[in-house]
Amino acid sequence: MLDTMTLDQLRALEAVAETGSFSAAARKLGRVQSAISQSIQALETSLGVMLFDRSGKVPRLSDTGRVILADARDLLRSAEALKARASAIAEDLEPELTLAVESMFPVDVLTASLRDLAQIFPLLPVTLYTEALGGAEQRLRDGSARIAIYPPLPQLAPNREAEFLFTIPTVPVVAATHPLAAIASPLSRTVLENQLQLVLTDRTPLADSMTYGVISRRTWRFADPETRHAFLLAGFGWCNMPVPLVRDDIAAGRLKVLNISEHSAPEFPIHVVYERGRSPGRAGRWLIGDLRQRSKQCTEPLRASRAEVARARVAT
Repeated sequence: MLDTMTLDQLRALEAVAETGSFSAAARKLGRVQSAISQSIQALETSLGVMLFDRSGKVPRLSDTGRVILADARDLLRSAEALKARASAIAEDLEPELTLAVESMFPVDVLTASLRDLAQIFPLLPVTLYTEALGGAEQRLRDGSARIAIYPPLPQLAPNREAEFLFTIPTVPVVAATHPLAAIASPLSRTVLENQLQLVLTDRTPLADSMTYGVISRRTWRFADPETRHAFLLAGFGWCNMPVPLVRDDIAAGRLKVLNISEHSAPEFPIHVVYERGRSPGRAGRWLIGDLRQRSKQCTEPLRASRAEVARARVAT
């Protein structure tokens, strides 16, 4: 019966295959040769097949034995992984890490932290969701994410804990080919009210009351930031964009910063949010600390970009 098969028997099979004899396997495992022979015989009885050809002086793996050996090695590696996972959990390492991250979060910061996380916690399964507006909060609510990184809604749910990371500024931009790009003087809100504004829309009802800097009467609404960015570059309209997402486009001349009178582009304070009473484990705490450190490093470039934007407005 298969339920009498043991990991000890599989280790004996692997050791004999690797060393070439029962006696060498016994030395490798620190056991007597008779114990190795008994383990192999018990395994053969359990499986109902012959693993070794014993017709010669030295037992050799049969064709069946070679196939079984490959499966045995898979089982042994799985058992080792299971033990390592259990040990890690006992040491306050979460069994898995599930993240929901606001899509405006700087990709270079996130990828660098996740790459290092995989090096430090190689056995930790990680699930990542990128979401816009209320999507990250929704992931927390439905339980598909344990940690969310996003600008919290104005009214934080009472069962949430939030840790501030940094603030992402936005800037009003338009494609260099758009008619608005040719206007040097400050634009009034009245002018922009009649221009098409490209706006993100929430897939959830959580951010319905948020305007996020909407000025125009004419709006096209997009469910994902990438599509809105593509339409922006194609010259369909203007919008407020997170500085990290358009910094290169502005520098390359693909987008132009709009000089809007009496307009303050929204800013987004990014927080790490999780359910109260379910604080992140060791890996989650490491990731939060690493993201905080890397976020500090990217804060200065964001401030510099904001200063460049201000100078561009003055110049026009």
